[in-house]
Amino acid sequence: MTPSSQAFPRAARALFIPLLVVATFVAGFGLGALTQPTSAQVNPNTRMPADAEEAFAPFWETYNLIEKTYLDPVERAALVDGAIRGMVESLDDPFSSYVEPEFNALDTDLSGSITGIGVVIELNEDLDQVTIVNILEGTPAEAAGLLEGDIFLEVDGEDVSGFNTDQLATRVRGQEGTTVNLKMLRGEKEVEFSIVRARINIPNIESEVLEGDIAYVKLNQFTSEARRQLNTAISDLQIENKRALIIDLRGNPGGLLSSAVQVTSMLVPGEDVVLYEQFGDGTEQVFNADGTALDINIPIVVLVDERSASASELAVGAWQDYDLVTVIGTTTFGKGVVQTQRDLINGGGLRLTIARWLSPNRTSIHELGITPDIVVEWSAEERRANPDADPQLQRAIDFLNNGE
Repeated sequence: MTPSSQAFPRAARALFIPLLVVATFVAGFGLGALTQPTSAQVNPNTRMPADAEEAFAPFWETYNLIEKTYLDPVERAALVDGAIRGMVESLDDPFSSYVEPEFNALDTDLSGSITGIGVVIELNEDLDQVTIVNILEGTPAEAAGLLEGDIFLEVDGEDVSGFNTDQLATRVRGQEGTTVNLKMLRGEKEVEFSIVRARINIPNIESEVLEGDIAYVKLNQFTSEARRQLNTAISDLQIENKRALIIDLRGNPGGLLSSAVQVTSMLVPGEDVVLYEQFGDGTEQVFNADGTALDINIPIVVLVDERSASASELAVGAWQDYDLVTVIGTTTFGKGVVQTQRDLINGGGLRLTIARWLSPNRTSIHELGITPDIVVEWSAEERRANPDADPQLQRAIDFLNNGE
């Protein structure tokens, strides 16, 4: 085990997408902003390193000048928050972020239940604004009339322009039964909403038998229970009696690294490599299949789109490298880095990118995404206008029925 992997235990790491963030913001998931806190300590020392003293001299000079000469009183905690936020923002990494202490007490596990409004978000880097990319069915957001493509302008009167997904999520989420007031930009029109937060149970697995005796399973996120749920769904579908299988990962923003390895192992035989993880110090960790591959001897199609991110891409990348599936849809989001999250001694939360991952063929998908074997477009506008059309699913059925 490398020093880096010791510092960040496998089970504690997550493939987030706070952007897309990617990774979920059931008023809190950052599309991929699927994260799990960890108490892992890289270096618990809170003292300034000796070799950094000279470099930080201007910082302390500025701090002292503010303390002694600034016109108005300033809370010391506010200066600390600002300094930390500035350091993290200087990384120019959309997946690394700082959350102030008052907003850090959030339910960030992947248990399948969360309190919020029920939307999946991403950061539009061109606009530097957070956008809704998916509305979960049966949630307060759907009932209120929020739409995919809406842009957050204000939360409870606070201007959220320039916020990242973590910062926005902490403002929108809150206690069940409380109200959050939103101002959204829809096209060129500003629209306001008052939405009562609710406890949202996220259905993680959907399954059915489609025309042509094709089994269909949709996985919504890579939770700690995802592999068990997939095993149960596939068993209930009696896959051995079906002609083919469709695994739908569209809109899946990612989740836990451990879950990604388990789900990928569902199809990768033996202990073959499922991913390589490279750290900033040059060390590398190899993740192998866990030897629990299912005996599936029928054609498999995997559906993806631009909202499929992080752990979803990890699984699809490995399956595609080993030629185990046919991938249909649109190019995936392109998040090939891993984050960890920890609490700081001031009560704030720090999320940092710690590694990049490569597919078994040592391919990086970061900022590139995975290109499907068969490209079928289905834009957000088309999904909103006619959600039942689903040309990607129909193309998968046609491919499995006709072989082309």
